[in-house]
This record gives sequence, C-alpha cells and structure tokens, in this order.
Amino acid sequence: MSQQLVSATRALDGVSDTPRLDAELLMAHALGLSRNELLLRARDLATPPDFEALLQRRLLHEPVAYIRGYQEFWDLTLAVTPATLIPRGDSETLIEAAIGYFRDSEPPTRILDLGTGSGALLLAALSVFHGAEGTAIDASLDALAVAQANAERLGFGNRARFLRRSWRDAGWADDLGHFDLILCNPPYVETDAELAQQVRAHEPASALFAGADGLDDYKLLIPQISPLLATGGVAIFEIGLGQDAAVTQLAMAQGFTVQPHRDLARILRALSLSKPVSG
Repeated sequence: MSQQLVSATRALDGVSDTPRLDAELLMAHALGLSRNELLLRARDLATPPDFEALLQRRLLHEPVAYIRGYQEFWDLTLAVTPATLIPRGDSETLIEAAIGYFRDSEPPTRILDLGTGSGALLLAALSVFHGAEGTAIDASLDALAVAQANAERLGFGNRARFLRRSWRDAGWADDLGHFDLILCNPPYVETDAELAQQVRAHEPASALFAGADGLDDYKLLIPQISPLLATGGVAIFEIGLGQDAAVTQLAMAQGFTVQPHRDLARILRALSLSKPVSG
C-alpha cells in the first residue's frame, strides 16, 4: 500500500497544496481507519478496491471533506455536504475569543449562531459552555438538516434549535430574544476573488460571496445586532484578510467597542463587538 500512497501523492501534486495528506486521508477513509491507524499499519495493509474511485474524485478538485463526508472542527467530528461550507481551523478563533471574553465573568447561557452551515460554531460553543442553550439560523434547509443531524449525533439535540431564517428578510430576528454570545461566519469573499477550484466549484456560493468588496453581509447584519445582545453580551464575527478596518468602522458606527483576534497564522481573523455595561 505504501507505493499506492506515493503514486497518489504524485498524482495529486498540482491539484492539492497537501497531496500526501490528502492521499493518506482518502486511504484511511477507504479502509475505515483513522489516519494515525493508517500510518502505524501502512506496511501491513492492502489497498482497498474503492480507493481509486476516491482518488479520482479528488483529482477533479472535489474537497476531501465532501468525499469523506465529514470534517474535524474544534474537538468535534462534523458531517458536511455540498450544502454546507467546510469548517476550517481558522474559524476556531471565534471559539477562542468567546472563551477569553467570558473568562472572568459568568459564562453565556444563550448562544446564537448566524448562518450555521454544518453547525460548527454553535456546537463547538455548546461543547465549551456546558450550561448554555443555542439557536442557529440558516437560509438553507439542506444546511439546517445537516446541522440538526450533527447536533443529535453529538448529544446536543436537547440544547440546540435550528431555524430557517435569512437576515436579508424583514423581521427575521423579531422573536429570537436576547443572547449572551452571538457567533457569525458570514459570506465575506469578493465576488471576483480568485479562489481554488475546489472552493469555487464545490462549496456553496451563498456561503462564500458577499458583493464586490465582500462586505455586503456585514453592512446588513451589524446594524441589526444590538437588539439581539443581552446586557454584557458579545457578538463575534469572522472576517476576511484585510477586512478588519472596514468592519471595525461599521461596528463603531453602531456604538460597539471592537476587539480584534488573530488566528494561529497571526492573521486578523475575528472581531468581538460589545457595548459598555452602564453602571
């Protein structure tokens, strides 16, 4: 099997930035093993017959997460489909920011996830804040079905509810109430941005693109956040590279105090929006 991994890695060179990793993940998936198990037993295992079909899908730029049907995020394994954006490690910055915000205060009891997709942010937050309940919205019924199934499988079904809502519709938030923590990874890619083929051709455009400057959804959402925040609460938004100044300006115009957060690559990846608590 080791030779098949070498051949697959060579074939994927030019298709993927991580050809060896992709080959190993697909081989492990075909064998029903974890990648670590594969690496420990590689010399003793035969290549399964369906590995070649998985490799051919990857050679057509289909993301590994969609081929396997799942993606790791935080310490959770989440089902994903082409109806959902693939959760990325960069988005864990929002969870880290939430932990930091509530480190010296009472933890949140009500959490809202705007544009939940696979449910990644909400379910990660519920795994951290054990006493919290969450609400997640998404405009896609297919995405909501994936998120709901993830919540049930991971044991969060009784703490999470999923609603079909779009922040582009009038009155979408009227009956939601107030939240201590709001999480949002909105679309923020410029319409004409150059993206890897595996992203542009396979991931949902509605979760990626947000107008010529990538700011359309921030312009819609940020003015609507204040009525949803409980006293002392915080809204944490993911942002794209170089969008910190523009989004900060939008938030400050609404009276928010803004705190930036960097991801592991030291890129500004999230902004916390809060308002002073009056004494």
